[in-house]
Amino acid sequence: MVQYEMNTQDPNETFQYAARLAGLLQPRDVICLEGDLGAGKTTFTKGLAKGLEIKKTVNSPTFTIIKEYKGRLPLYHMDVYRVSDAFEDLGFDEYFEGDGVTVVEWAHLIEEQLPEERLTIYLYHESLENRKIVFVPQGNRYEQLCKEIFS
Repeated sequence: MVQYEMNTQDPNETFQYAARLAGLLQPRDVICLEGDLGAGKTTFTKGLAKGLEIKKTVNSPTFTIIKEYKGRLPLYHMDVYRVSDAFEDLGFDEYFEGDGVTVVEWAHLIEEQLPEERLTIYLYHESLENRKIVFVPQGNRYEQLCKEIFS
């Protein structure tokens, strides 16, 4: 499986890469974010929101599971960390097939419900400020997206 890697030196750089990615996103795109606590998943999502022209402040939907934001495209921000049953029917497919972009933090917890084609992004601590970000595209749409970002 092809993957693409980058390193960022501070949270703002992570934010800016995400904002650039957002400019290329289309309805029904699914972005899965994985990484340790504090690795930058929410910072990345905030960058996506900025690139999608969302004016509202984006924060982690830890206790509500899903938050929706309106912008150039709707953003469906999911944090499934507290989902106790991976097969619980919370209507995820309605978001994946909706008119917006879906971002899923801790996506591995609902692996069985995720669409086959998606972009999974892993964020790793390299040091206090530095992050290693690994993009793993699944499907032609996301391979092309990564090629455009990394060209």
